[in-house]
Amino acid sequence: MIGFLRWQVIACALFFALTASARADDVVHLGVQSCAGNNCHGAVHPIGNSQVPQNEYFIWSEKDKHAHAYSVLSNDRSKRIAKNLGLADAEHAPLCLDCHADNVPPAQRGPQFQLSDGVGCEACHGGAEKWLGPHLSGESHAANIKAGLYPTDQPEARAVRCLSCHVGGEKKFVTHTIMGAGHPPMPFELDTYTAIEPAHFVVNKSYIERKGRPNDMQIWAMGLANDVKLRMDLVLSPAHAAKGVNFELSLFDCQSCHHSMSELQWRARSTTDLPPGRIKLYDATTVMLLVAADRVSPDAAKALATHLLALHAATGDSWDAVKREATTVREIADKLIPQIASHDFTKDDAAKLSHAVVASALNTGGDLDYSGAQQQVMALESIVAAMKHLGFADEKQLAPLEATMNGLYEAVANDQTYKPDTYVAAMKAFSSKLPI
Repeated sequence: MIGFLRWQVIACALFFALTASARADDVVHLGVQSCAGNNCHGAVHPIGNSQVPQNEYFIWSEKDKHAHAYSVLSNDRSKRIAKNLGLADAEHAPLCLDCHADNVPPAQRGPQFQLSDGVGCEACHGGAEKWLGPHLSGESHAANIKAGLYPTDQPEARAVRCLSCHVGGEKKFVTHTIMGAGHPPMPFELDTYTAIEPAHFVVNKSYIERKGRPNDMQIWAMGLANDVKLRMDLVLSPAHAAKGVNFELSLFDCQSCHHSMSELQWRARSTTDLPPGRIKLYDATTVMLLVAADRVSPDAAKALATHLLALHAATGDSWDAVKREATTVREIADKLIPQIASHDFTKDDAAKLSHAVVASALNTGGDLDYSGAQQQVMALESIVAAMKHLGFADEKQLAPLEATMNGLYEAVANDQTYKPDTYVAAMKAFSSKLPI
């Protein structure tokens, strides 16, 4: 269970990072009210004799930031961002609506559909026109998917849908211009963000029978591979190629420039081999993918490490060299996706992965940059969740781990006050409590 402190740490970034998923469907979206009935998903409390708790709408509307993604467009900060970008307002601008609402074309909006519902059910689960009937009649989960329900229970499908918003793509991407206007950066990790949404599903006997038992480590690794693949697509996009002395800075690590100038923070990193003063491409998810890949495909991990170094070196050479190495990194990530999907993440994996994540921070030349620390903490959260959900550790072993996780989250709570030494101390405290 993610503690209140951890929720506070991530909530601010999540609040502004909420985005509707890429929509490949051309069916009618019926609106969240089609799911909100008391005999559907609108119960206030879980219904005990049901396959699902049936309070999913209540959780979304009362606790999920996605439900308020549209309303945030009218607050003072959003008004300021819109003004900075030369927009009349945020509530009507496609640039904003494509991310903060289920912004399907008017022809695809049913009678109960409301743009003001924000990122509603169908933004993630697909337009309900064709699958709602089978769903209401009690058809199997497989039948619902065949009818058009998007399979968010499947790690790769969930990664693709979530990352199409939380990282973005050619048409939906938080550029450096948008961030310069006031929009926060977009950190993301699939398994952790699923939990803090908060998740409106319960992994019980019925869930496992219908969909299988989820494995937090697999979801984490699948999110990483798809994240790296998508980021390389953004690097390779002609729209983001360097133009004169200008290039798309949001592809790079924010803290390469935005950090306290009064404290000496730079440290040599073995995964970049860059000298002081060089801005670097955002690689925090790639570094964690190296950790996951080493368990799934050691040869792929070695190749990824080699080409990640080459990619960083290329940024001081030419954009053609960057594109060449980014293409190879993307290919490696893409090939890892089916390997991750078929890998059985075991108790031994949990032990090796947790120690490897710790080592990525504590070893000489480890990643102590703020963005790297963020991803390390969320990686450990996912691994600890797997230990709990899959029975790899008992409550007596988990309690001190979760307590030290709070210390890790506190250490990365603010990018402007982040201190690597404080983070290292918190990581050592966590490492001392690892039971496996």
